[in-house]
Amino acid sequence: MSNGWLLPEDVLRDAPSYAPRPAELADLQLLLSGAYAPLTGFMSRADLASLNRRGRLADGTPWPVPVTLQVPAALADGLDPARRAVVLTDGEGAPVAAMDVTDVWPGREGMVGVGGTVRRLGDGGHGPFQRLRRGPDEVRGLLPPGRVLGVFADRPLHRPQLAQIAHAARTLGAHLLVMIPVGEESIGGLPAESLVRSVFAARDRMPPATLVAVPLARRRDEISDALLRARVAAAYGVTHLLSTEGMLSGAGLRVLVPRELAYDNRDGQWRWREDIPPRNRRLALSAREIDDLLDRGFPLPEWHTPPAVAKELARARPPRRHRGLVIFLTGLSGSGKSTIARGLADVLREQGDRTITLLDGDVVRRELSAGLGFSKADRDLNVRRIGWVAAEIARHRGVGICCPIAPYAAARATAREMAETAGAGFLLVHVATPLAVCEQRDRKGLYARARAGLITGMTGIDDPYEAPTDADLVVDTSDLSVEEAIGKVMEHLTETGWVEPRLQPA
Repeated sequence: MSNGWLLPEDVLRDAPSYAPRPAELADLQLLLSGAYAPLTGFMSRADLASLNRRGRLADGTPWPVPVTLQVPAALADGLDPARRAVVLTDGEGAPVAAMDVTDVWPGREGMVGVGGTVRRLGDGGHGPFQRLRRGPDEVRGLLPPGRVLGVFADRPLHRPQLAQIAHAARTLGAHLLVMIPVGEESIGGLPAESLVRSVFAARDRMPPATLVAVPLARRRDEISDALLRARVAAAYGVTHLLSTEGMLSGAGLRVLVPRELAYDNRDGQWRWREDIPPRNRRLALSAREIDDLLDRGFPLPEWHTPPAVAKELARARPPRRHRGLVIFLTGLSGSGKSTIARGLADVLREQGDRTITLLDGDVVRRELSAGLGFSKADRDLNVRRIGWVAAEIARHRGVGICCPIAPYAAARATAREMAETAGAGFLLVHVATPLAVCEQRDRKGLYARARAGLITGMTGIDDPYEAPTDADLVVDTSDLSVEEAIGKVMEHLTETGWVEPRLQPA
């Protein structure tokens, strides 16, 4: 790859801009910081082909994983052949880098892969904890000479992990470098900034340490993820890496896989599991057990979690009854989903615990769906818009109730992902009223017009409905009254802790 280029400012003024996806943006930040050295930009076709064939870049340099960027095909087609520059921005449109596009090739639907060198634009970005986003050169300058034990803190540090870290640092005589991955908006169900705060809350329980936020996103497979993490850790000056997930070694590092610890009831110490008799042994809580305690509003036990860490986790993940929630009803036209949604909103408003927003009817059609048709792309965009608004409502601990037909599974999955990324819950309710019943109701005459060929794109007639296989609750209104259907949803919300049990008025 070439390096050392500079595009004139007038070229950048006229260059198109593009906001990469979050994982690509994380890669971009690591390219700009030098953490991905010797890479100076996104890989070319030749690099990718060589990497797939022999695990090396085209110039023979060993490298573990693809680092690629895809942009809309229309953007690539419109590039000036003489100057081929693209300004890469963050999600809010602020310039992050300029890219000299030297290679273009077909990608996924409507997209193309692009390769080329990047250079930083602007002041390095914005967002929480910018002061911790130090580059490898700066971090290596802060580290004392000798061994450096690296730890990727991609989850809160409880007493078992802290004991393992302290033992490894003491055994090696190493300085500790804690790297907090912040390349994704949500990590293990926690907002990135909450993860940073929870790790800092455990700092007084660590040996002497340097803490740094690293814009690193997870790869889809564990081996690639492990190899890349080892490479990035080495760039930051790590000599020994403490694994939390049995990671593979790489980039010249020694990787330490810790033994399992257990809590000794006899004296309140964490020791190797095999050194404690079973009757005196308490095992570390699993992630699911911790989440369950937080969801129900129970305190994390002090023997397992330092109080300062527990406090941060309780702030970031309040009990379900106080957390934001998206209730997403899907079903055929005439299934009863809008009627259930309106009644559900009324019941929840009567309780008065949280702000309730109903995303349905003319307001949504006017403000969010105006100009959209009935193509698959437009239907998906409609669901995405509704899902995004609902997720923002839930981010601020309100309840967003939405009830589009949402016929396609992928769009519903996107809505769920947006809610969970916002730190909220997501309840998918399939209003599974059969098509025959929906046609009998047909208050708007849509089915009759579709059967007569007067309209096309009618879900259930000439357009498919992909019935959910991941619904949290299924309701069929063909044999339930409106009140009974609403009651089923409320019963589920109460049983799962999203709503507090209430005595019904006499």
